[in-house]
Amino acid sequence: MLPFILLRLWVKSRKNPVALKFWHERLSIGLRPVPQQGIWLHAVSVGESMAAIPLIKGLQQRYPNIPVIVTNETIGGVNCIHAGLGSRVTQLYFPYDLPCVLKRFFKTLKPRLLILMETELWPNLLVAAHQNQLPVVLANARLSARSARRYRLILPLMQAMLRGISKVIAATQADADRFVDLGLPRERVHVTGSIKFDLELPPQLNEQAQALREHWGNDRLVWIAASTHEGEEEQILEAFSQLRKKLANVLLVSVPRHIDRADRLKNFYQSHGYQVIKRSENKPCSATTDIFVGDTLGELLLFYAAADLAFIGGSLVKKGGQNPLEPAAVGLALLTGPYTFNFALITEQLKQRGVEIQINTAKELEEQVITLLSDLQKRKQMGSAAKNFIEENKGSLQKHLKLIENLIHEN
Repeated sequence: MLPFILLRLWVKSRKNPVALKFWHERLSIGLRPVPQQGIWLHAVSVGESMAAIPLIKGLQQRYPNIPVIVTNETIGGVNCIHAGLGSRVTQLYFPYDLPCVLKRFFKTLKPRLLILMETELWPNLLVAAHQNQLPVVLANARLSARSARRYRLILPLMQAMLRGISKVIAATQADADRFVDLGLPRERVHVTGSIKFDLELPPQLNEQAQALREHWGNDRLVWIAASTHEGEEEQILEAFSQLRKKLANVLLVSVPRHIDRADRLKNFYQSHGYQVIKRSENKPCSATTDIFVGDTLGELLLFYAAADLAFIGGSLVKKGGQNPLEPAAVGLALLTGPYTFNFALITEQLKQRGVEIQINTAKELEEQVITLLSDLQKRKQMGSAAKNFIEENKGSLQKHLKLIENLIHEN
Protein backbone atom coordinates (compact mmCIF):
# COMPACT_ATOMS: atom_id res chain seq x y z
CA MET A 1 0.00 0.00 0.00
CA LEU A 2 2.78 2.45 0.93
CA PRO A 3 4.52 2.30 -2.48
CA PHE A 4 1.16 3.00 -4.13
CA ILE A 5 0.61 6.02 -1.86
CA LEU A 6 4.07 7.40 -2.61
CA LEU A 7 3.47 6.96 -6.33
CA ARG A 8 0.12 8.75 -6.01
CA LEU A 9 1.80 11.60 -4.13
CA TRP A 10 4.39 11.95 -6.88
CA VAL A 11 1.72 12.02 -9.59
CA LYS A 12 -0.31 14.63 -7.69
CA SER A 13 2.77 16.75 -7.06
CA ARG A 14 3.37 17.09 -10.80
CA LYS A 15 0.02 18.89 -11.08
CA ASN A 16 0.21 20.59 -7.70
CA PRO A 17 3.65 20.96 -6.04
CA VAL A 18 1.96 21.79 -2.72
CA ALA A 19 0.79 18.16 -2.50
CA LEU A 20 4.38 16.98 -2.08
CA LYS A 21 5.23 19.69 0.44
CA PHE A 22 2.99 18.13 3.09
CA TRP A 23 3.54 14.43 2.35
CA HIS A 24 4.96 13.87 5.85
CA GLU A 25 1.72 15.06 7.44
CA ARG A 26 -0.32 12.59 5.42
CA LEU A 27 2.00 9.84 6.64
CA SER A 28 2.09 11.23 10.22
CA ILE A 29 5.87 11.54 10.03
CA GLY A 30 7.60 14.39 11.85
CA LEU A 31 4.36 16.09 12.87
CA ARG A 32 4.91 19.43 14.54
CA PRO A 33 3.77 19.75 18.17
CA VAL A 34 0.01 20.22 18.32
CA PRO A 35 -2.41 20.72 21.22
CA GLN A 36 -3.57 17.47 22.80
CA GLN A 37 -6.97 16.55 24.23
CA GLY A 38 -8.63 18.74 21.62
CA ILE A 39 -11.53 18.35 19.23
CA TRP A 40 -10.38 16.93 15.91
CA LEU A 41 -12.60 17.95 13.01
CA HIS A 42 -12.11 16.60 9.49
CA ALA A 43 -13.50 18.37 6.42
CA VAL A 44 -12.42 17.05 3.03
CA SER A 45 -12.53 20.14 0.86
CA VAL A 46 -14.10 23.58 0.41
CA GLY A 47 -17.78 22.68 0.72
CA GLU A 48 -17.33 20.67 3.91
CA SER A 49 -15.00 23.34 5.31
CA MET A 50 -17.52 26.12 4.75
CA ALA A 51 -20.13 24.07 6.60
CA ALA A 52 -17.62 23.39 9.39
CA ILE A 53 -16.62 27.00 10.06
CA PRO A 54 -19.79 28.09 11.93
CA LEU A 55 -19.76 24.77 13.81
CA ILE A 56 -16.18 25.36 14.94
CA LYS A 57 -16.96 28.93 15.98
CA GLY A 58 -19.91 27.68 18.00
CA LEU A 59 -17.78 25.05 19.73
CA GLN A 60 -15.09 27.60 20.55
CA GLN A 61 -17.66 29.95 22.07
CA ARG A 62 -18.87 27.16 24.35
CA TYR A 63 -15.48 25.61 25.08
CA PRO A 64 -12.82 28.33 24.75
CA ASN A 65 -10.23 26.19 26.55
CA ILE A 66 -10.56 23.15 24.30
CA PRO A 67 -8.28 23.36 21.23
CA VAL A 68 -9.61 22.51 17.78
CA ILE A 69 -7.49 20.68 15.20
CA VAL A 70 -8.80 20.70 11.63
CA THR A 71 -7.66 18.28 8.93
CA ASN A 72 -8.32 18.60 5.21
CA GLU A 73 -7.47 16.59 2.12
CA THR A 74 -7.27 19.43 -0.41
CA ILE A 75 -5.48 22.76 -0.59
CA GLY A 76 -8.88 24.34 -1.22
CA GLY A 77 -10.12 23.06 2.12
CA VAL A 78 -6.95 24.23 3.88
CA ASN A 79 -7.27 27.73 2.42
CA CYS A 80 -10.98 27.91 3.24
CA ILE A 81 -10.39 27.06 6.91
CA HIS A 82 -7.46 29.48 7.12
CA ALA A 83 -9.51 32.30 5.59
CA GLY A 84 -12.44 31.66 7.91
CA LEU A 85 -10.65 30.88 11.17
CA GLY A 86 -7.01 31.91 10.86
CA SER A 87 -4.93 31.02 13.91
CA ARG A 88 -7.99 30.07 15.97
CA VAL A 89 -7.43 26.44 14.95
CA THR A 90 -4.48 24.15 14.30
CA GLN A 91 -4.41 22.84 10.74
CA LEU A 92 -2.98 19.57 9.43
CA TYR A 93 -3.46 17.41 6.38
CA PHE A 94 -5.59 14.33 6.90
CA PRO A 95 -3.54 11.16 7.54
CA TYR A 96 -3.74 8.22 5.18
CA ASP A 97 -6.11 5.48 6.33
CA LEU A 98 -3.39 3.02 7.30
CA PRO A 99 -3.11 1.50 10.81
CA CYS A 100 0.55 2.47 11.29
CA VAL A 101 -0.09 6.05 10.11
CA LEU A 102 -3.17 6.45 12.27
CA LYS A 103 -1.37 5.05 15.31
CA ARG A 104 1.25 7.82 15.04
CA PHE A 105 -1.44 10.43 14.44
CA PHE A 106 -3.51 9.36 17.47
CA LYS A 107 -0.38 9.29 19.64
CA THR A 108 0.45 12.87 18.64
CA LEU A 109 -3.05 14.35 18.97
CA LYS A 110 -4.64 12.28 21.74
CA PRO A 111 -8.00 13.82 20.73
CA ARG A 112 -11.04 13.77 23.02
CA LEU A 113 -13.57 13.87 20.14
CA LEU A 114 -13.56 13.35 16.37
CA ILE A 115 -16.07 15.15 14.13
CA LEU A 116 -16.29 13.99 10.52
CA MET A 117 -18.13 16.34 8.18
CA GLU A 118 -20.75 14.80 5.90
CA THR A 119 -19.82 11.27 4.74
CA GLU A 120 -16.21 10.51 5.57
CA LEU A 121 -16.25 6.79 6.34
CA TRP A 122 -12.67 5.52 6.59
CA PRO A 123 -12.46 1.87 7.75
CA ASN A 124 -9.16 1.94 9.63
CA LEU A 125 -9.87 5.36 11.13
CA LEU A 126 -13.21 4.25 12.56
CA VAL A 127 -11.77 0.98 13.86
CA ALA A 128 -8.87 2.87 15.49
CA ALA A 129 -11.30 5.36 17.04
CA HIS A 130 -13.33 2.48 18.48
CA GLN A 131 -10.20 0.82 19.86
CA ASN A 132 -9.08 4.11 21.43
CA GLN A 133 -12.57 4.73 22.86
CA LEU A 134 -12.70 7.99 20.93
CA PRO A 135 -16.24 9.33 20.38
CA VAL A 136 -16.95 9.97 16.70
CA VAL A 137 -19.65 12.27 15.34
CA LEU A 138 -20.70 12.26 11.70
CA ALA A 139 -21.91 15.85 11.32
CA ASN A 140 -24.25 17.14 8.63
CA ALA A 141 -24.29 13.53 7.49
CA ARG A 142 -25.41 12.67 3.99
CA LEU A 143 -25.78 9.22 2.45
CA SER A 144 -27.29 8.99 -1.01
CA ALA A 145 -29.31 5.98 -2.14
CA ARG A 146 -26.55 5.22 -4.61
CA SER A 147 -23.83 5.19 -1.92
CA ALA A 148 -26.03 3.12 0.40
CA ARG A 149 -26.43 0.47 -2.31
CA ARG A 150 -22.66 0.31 -2.73
CA TYR A 151 -22.08 0.03 1.00
CA ARG A 152 -24.52 -2.89 1.19
CA LEU A 153 -22.14 -4.83 -1.07
CA ILE A 154 -19.59 -4.70 1.77
CA LEU A 155 -22.11 -4.89 4.61
CA PRO A 156 -19.90 -6.77 7.15
CA LEU A 157 -17.13 -4.18 6.72
CA MET A 158 -19.66 -1.36 6.83
CA GLN A 159 -21.17 -2.61 10.07
CA ALA A 160 -17.71 -2.89 11.62
CA MET A 161 -17.09 0.73 10.61
CA LEU A 162 -20.41 1.91 12.03
CA ARG A 163 -19.51 0.46 15.43
CA GLY A 164 -16.95 3.26 15.63
CA ILE A 165 -19.56 6.02 15.23
CA SER A 166 -21.13 7.46 18.38
CA LYS A 167 -23.64 9.78 16.70
CA VAL A 168 -24.84 10.50 13.21
CA ILE A 169 -26.35 13.97 12.85
CA ALA A 170 -28.17 13.60 9.55
CA ALA A 171 -29.23 16.34 7.17
CA THR A 172 -32.51 14.61 6.22
CA GLN A 173 -34.73 11.77 7.39
CA ALA A 174 -33.88 9.83 4.23
CA ASP A 175 -30.16 10.07 5.07
CA ALA A 176 -30.87 8.91 8.62
CA ASP A 177 -32.94 5.94 7.45
CA ARG A 178 -30.15 4.76 5.15
CA PHE A 179 -27.66 4.71 8.03
CA VAL A 180 -30.13 2.70 10.13
CA ASP A 181 -30.72 0.30 7.24
CA LEU A 182 -26.98 -0.37 7.15
CA GLY A 183 -27.00 -1.37 10.80
CA LEU A 184 -26.49 1.77 12.87
CA PRO A 185 -28.76 1.71 15.96
CA ARG A 186 -31.65 4.15 15.61
CA GLU A 187 -30.85 5.80 18.95
CA ARG A 188 -27.51 6.97 17.59
CA VAL A 189 -29.07 8.76 14.62
CA HIS A 190 -30.49 12.29 14.82
CA VAL A 191 -32.06 14.49 12.13
CA THR A 192 -31.43 18.24 12.36
CA GLY A 193 -31.62 19.53 8.80
CA SER A 194 -28.57 20.72 6.88
CA ILE A 195 -26.03 22.86 8.69
CA LYS A 196 -25.34 24.52 5.34
CA PHE A 197 -28.47 26.62 5.85
CA ASP A 198 -26.58 28.32 8.69
CA LEU A 199 -24.01 29.71 6.27
CA GLU A 200 -22.40 32.90 7.55
CA LEU A 201 -22.14 35.53 4.83
CA PRO A 202 -18.95 37.61 5.23
CA PRO A 203 -19.75 41.14 6.46
CA GLN A 204 -17.90 42.74 3.53
CA LEU A 205 -19.50 40.52 0.88
CA ASN A 206 -21.86 43.12 -0.60
CA GLU A 207 -19.13 45.73 -0.82
CA GLN A 208 -16.72 43.27 -2.45
CA ALA A 209 -19.41 42.06 -4.85
CA GLN A 210 -20.15 45.63 -5.96
CA ALA A 211 -16.45 46.20 -6.64
CA LEU A 212 -16.26 42.99 -8.68
CA ARG A 213 -19.41 43.94 -10.55
CA GLU A 214 -17.82 47.24 -11.52
CA HIS A 215 -14.83 45.29 -12.79
CA TRP A 216 -17.11 43.09 -14.89
CA GLY A 217 -19.13 46.07 -16.08
CA ASN A 218 -22.21 47.44 -14.33
CA ASP A 219 -24.06 47.70 -17.62
CA ARG A 220 -23.67 43.99 -18.40
CA LEU A 221 -25.83 41.03 -17.46
CA VAL A 222 -23.82 38.29 -15.73
CA TRP A 223 -24.60 34.59 -15.91
CA ILE A 224 -22.46 32.32 -13.72
CA ALA A 225 -22.03 28.62 -14.51
CA ALA A 226 -20.59 27.37 -11.23
CA SER A 227 -18.81 24.21 -10.11
CA THR A 228 -19.04 22.68 -13.57
CA HIS A 229 -17.57 19.32 -14.54
CA GLU A 230 -16.06 18.02 -17.74
CA GLY A 231 -18.85 17.40 -20.23
CA GLU A 232 -20.92 20.35 -19.06
CA GLU A 233 -18.95 23.27 -20.46
CA GLU A 234 -19.64 22.15 -24.04
CA GLN A 235 -23.38 22.39 -23.37
CA ILE A 236 -22.97 25.69 -21.55
CA LEU A 237 -20.99 27.14 -24.45
CA GLU A 238 -23.61 25.94 -26.91
CA ALA A 239 -26.30 27.73 -24.90
CA PHE A 240 -24.10 30.83 -24.51
CA SER A 241 -23.38 31.07 -28.24
CA GLN A 242 -27.10 31.09 -29.03
CA LEU A 243 -27.85 33.40 -26.12
CA ARG A 244 -25.40 36.03 -27.37
CA LYS A 245 -27.35 36.34 -30.62
CA LYS A 246 -30.29 37.70 -28.61
CA LEU A 247 -28.58 39.28 -25.60
CA ALA A 248 -25.23 40.51 -26.87
CA ASN A 249 -24.08 42.14 -23.64
CA VAL A 250 -24.01 39.03 -21.43
CA LEU A 251 -20.82 38.03 -19.60
CA LEU A 252 -20.40 34.33 -18.82
CA VAL A 253 -18.58 33.62 -15.56
CA SER A 254 -17.32 30.04 -15.83
CA VAL A 255 -16.11 28.43 -12.60
CA PRO A 256 -14.96 24.80 -12.89
CA ARG A 257 -15.44 22.49 -9.92
CA HIS A 258 -11.73 21.68 -10.05
CA ILE A 259 -9.68 24.78 -10.75
CA ASP A 260 -6.76 22.79 -12.18
CA ARG A 261 -8.96 22.57 -15.30
CA ALA A 262 -9.02 26.37 -15.70
CA ASP A 263 -6.26 26.60 -18.31
CA ARG A 264 -7.84 23.88 -20.44
CA LEU A 265 -11.18 25.61 -20.10
CA LYS A 266 -9.74 28.94 -21.20
CA ASN A 267 -8.13 27.30 -24.23
CA PHE A 268 -11.41 25.55 -25.05
CA TYR A 269 -13.36 28.80 -25.05
CA GLN A 270 -10.67 30.63 -27.00
CA SER A 271 -10.64 27.89 -29.64
CA HIS A 272 -14.26 28.83 -30.34
CA GLY A 273 -13.36 32.46 -30.91
CA TYR A 274 -14.23 33.99 -27.53
CA GLN A 275 -12.26 36.59 -25.60
CA VAL A 276 -11.42 35.02 -22.24
CA ILE A 277 -9.64 36.16 -19.08
CA LYS A 278 -8.96 34.28 -15.85
CA ARG A 279 -9.47 35.77 -12.41
CA SER A 280 -5.88 34.97 -11.46
CA GLU A 281 -4.52 37.00 -14.38
CA ASN A 282 -5.74 40.26 -12.81
CA LYS A 283 -6.48 41.72 -16.22
CA PRO A 284 -9.18 44.32 -16.96
CA CYS A 285 -12.53 42.83 -17.92
CA SER A 286 -13.40 45.01 -20.90
CA ALA A 287 -16.57 45.28 -22.95
CA THR A 288 -15.00 42.86 -25.43
CA THR A 289 -14.43 40.15 -22.79
CA ASP A 290 -16.89 37.33 -23.40
CA ILE A 291 -16.00 34.84 -20.66
CA PHE A 292 -14.46 35.27 -17.22
CA VAL A 293 -12.98 32.04 -15.80
CA GLY A 294 -12.97 31.82 -12.01
CA ASP A 295 -9.78 29.97 -11.09
CA THR A 296 -9.14 31.16 -7.54
CA LEU A 297 -9.84 29.38 -4.27
CA GLY A 298 -12.50 30.57 -1.85
CA GLU A 299 -14.16 33.17 -4.09
CA LEU A 300 -17.18 31.30 -5.42
CA LEU A 301 -19.53 32.97 -2.93
CA LEU A 302 -18.23 36.36 -4.08
CA PHE A 303 -18.81 35.43 -7.72
CA TYR A 304 -22.37 34.40 -6.86
CA ALA A 305 -23.00 37.66 -5.03
CA ALA A 306 -21.89 39.69 -8.05
CA ALA A 307 -23.92 37.72 -10.64
CA ASP A 308 -27.51 37.97 -11.93
CA LEU A 309 -28.29 34.30 -12.54
CA ALA A 310 -26.66 30.98 -11.62
CA PHE A 311 -26.44 27.55 -13.18
CA ILE A 312 -25.35 24.90 -10.65
CA GLY A 313 -22.88 22.44 -12.13
CA GLY A 314 -22.49 18.72 -11.69
CA SER A 315 -26.13 18.39 -12.73
CA LEU A 316 -25.94 18.10 -16.53
CA VAL A 317 -23.65 15.10 -16.07
CA LYS A 318 -24.14 12.30 -13.55
CA LYS A 319 -22.21 13.90 -10.69
CA GLY A 320 -25.27 14.60 -8.55
CA GLY A 321 -25.07 18.38 -8.52
CA GLN A 322 -23.27 20.84 -6.26
CA ASN A 323 -24.51 22.85 -3.29
CA PRO A 324 -27.37 25.20 -4.30
CA LEU A 325 -27.61 26.89 -0.90
CA GLU A 326 -24.75 29.36 -1.37
CA PRO A 327 -26.27 31.07 -4.43
CA ALA A 328 -29.70 30.88 -2.78
CA ALA A 329 -28.31 32.64 0.30
CA VAL A 330 -27.25 35.66 -1.79
CA GLY A 331 -30.62 35.77 -3.54
CA LEU A 332 -29.95 34.32 -6.98
CA ALA A 333 -32.42 32.65 -9.31
CA LEU A 334 -31.11 29.13 -9.97
CA LEU A 335 -30.94 26.75 -12.90
CA THR A 336 -29.92 23.12 -12.61
CA GLY A 337 -29.70 20.00 -14.74
CA PRO A 338 -31.54 16.72 -14.08
CA TYR A 339 -28.84 15.03 -11.96
CA THR A 340 -29.21 16.47 -8.46
CA PHE A 341 -29.15 13.36 -6.26
CA ASN A 342 -26.50 14.84 -3.93
CA PHE A 343 -29.04 17.45 -2.83
CA ALA A 344 -32.28 15.73 -3.80
CA LEU A 345 -34.53 17.01 -1.01
CA ILE A 346 -33.18 20.56 -1.03
CA THR A 347 -33.45 20.71 -4.82
CA GLU A 348 -37.06 19.55 -4.71
CA GLN A 349 -37.87 22.13 -2.05
CA LEU A 350 -36.21 24.89 -4.07
CA LYS A 351 -38.22 23.92 -7.14
CA GLN A 352 -41.45 23.89 -5.14
CA ARG A 353 -40.68 27.37 -3.83
CA GLY A 354 -40.05 28.68 -7.34
CA VAL A 355 -36.37 29.34 -6.67
CA GLU A 356 -34.86 26.74 -8.99
CA ILE A 357 -35.75 25.65 -12.52
CA GLN A 358 -34.62 22.30 -13.94
CA ILE A 359 -33.39 22.10 -17.51
CA ASN A 360 -32.43 18.95 -19.38
CA THR A 361 -30.68 20.13 -22.55
CA ALA A 362 -28.48 22.95 -23.83
CA LYS A 363 -31.49 24.29 -25.73
CA GLU A 364 -33.60 24.44 -22.57
CA LEU A 365 -30.70 26.08 -20.75
CA GLU A 366 -30.44 28.75 -23.44
CA GLU A 367 -34.20 29.42 -23.32
CA GLN A 368 -34.33 29.75 -19.54
CA VAL A 369 -31.25 31.97 -19.37
CA ILE A 370 -32.74 34.29 -22.01
CA THR A 371 -36.11 34.33 -20.22
CA LEU A 372 -34.66 35.11 -16.81
CA LEU A 373 -32.01 37.60 -17.89
CA SER A 374 -34.74 39.46 -19.78
CA ASP A 375 -37.03 39.62 -16.74
CA LEU A 376 -35.59 41.51 -13.77
CA GLN A 377 -38.84 41.27 -11.80
CA LYS A 378 -38.92 37.47 -12.13
CA ARG A 379 -35.31 37.22 -10.97
CA LYS A 380 -36.08 39.41 -7.97
CA GLN A 381 -39.06 37.24 -7.03
CA MET A 382 -36.97 34.07 -7.27
CA GLY A 383 -34.11 35.67 -5.35
CA SER A 384 -36.39 36.86 -2.56
CA ALA A 385 -37.95 33.38 -2.29
CA ALA A 386 -34.43 31.91 -2.13
CA LYS A 387 -33.43 34.10 0.82
CA ASN A 388 -36.68 33.35 2.63
CA PHE A 389 -36.14 29.61 2.12
CA ILE A 390 -32.67 29.85 3.66
CA GLU A 391 -33.90 31.84 6.67
CA GLU A 392 -36.80 29.46 7.34
CA ASN A 393 -34.50 26.43 7.45
CA LYS A 394 -31.79 27.78 9.72
CA GLY A 395 -31.30 26.21 13.13
CA SER A 396 -29.38 23.01 12.43
CA LEU A 397 -26.20 24.53 13.86
CA GLN A 398 -27.64 24.93 17.36
CA LYS A 399 -28.98 21.37 17.28
CA HIS A 400 -25.55 20.09 16.22
CA LEU A 401 -23.90 21.96 19.09
CA LYS A 402 -26.33 20.52 21.64
CA LEU A 403 -25.79 16.94 20.47
CA ILE A 404 -22.01 17.36 20.42
CA GLU A 405 -22.10 19.04 23.82
CA ASN A 406 -23.58 15.90 25.34
CA LEU A 407 -20.63 13.83 24.09
CA ILE A 408 -18.07 16.34 25.37
CA HIS A 409 -19.62 16.27 28.85
CA GLU A 410 -19.70 12.47 28.80
CA ASN A 411 -15.96 12.44 28.12
